[in-house]
Amino acid sequence: MTILVDMDDVLEQLLDGMIRYLNSRYGTQTTLDDIKEWELSPAFPGLSKEQIYSPELDPDFWKEVRPMPGADEALRRLIADGHEIYIVTASMYQTLPEKMEEVLFRYFPYITWDHVIVTSNKHLIHGDVLVDDGPHNLSGGSYRKILFEAPHNRNFDEKAVGAVRVKNWSEAYEAISLMAQSA
Repeated sequence: MTILVDMDDVLEQLLDGMIRYLNSRYGTQTTLDDIKEWELSPAFPGLSKEQIYSPELDPDFWKEVRPMPGADEALRRLIADGHEIYIVTASMYQTLPEKMEEVLFRYFPYITWDHVIVTSNKHLIHGDVLVDDGPHNLSGGSYRKILFEAPHNRNFDEKAVGAVRVKNWSEAYEAISLMAQSA
């Protein structure tokens, strides 16, 4: 199968990195539990949107972003199982060089630019499965859907869009394997 995999908060821990960066820089005390929705502003009262989203524009920030636990092993297993992996990301073009080099290619060196798709409309991409934390990316599309659990999607009803919710890469691997058996 062709597996489409989101990057932010699926392959790597962007939200965790942003919280650490902002807490360090601005003295805030925000935790992952404070994140309740896609928009981060309510979790950082007193900070402007420019301040909240500034980490992504800092090239040094990407050196601190870590891979999601179990992601490397799961991707390697999926590839060994014969699946093709494509990273589908809505990353800002300004962040791509550092983000790709410091995160994707650093922690997943077997992924190349040939398997990276940058788009803000993932519904246009064809694949068999999409693994994503963004509910908006799972409401539509012609792929099977796996919702990777994140603080901002806790209250999203994945069943309403025919998605399977997973909490980690072990569960994602199992869900994809089951989907492959029924394909």
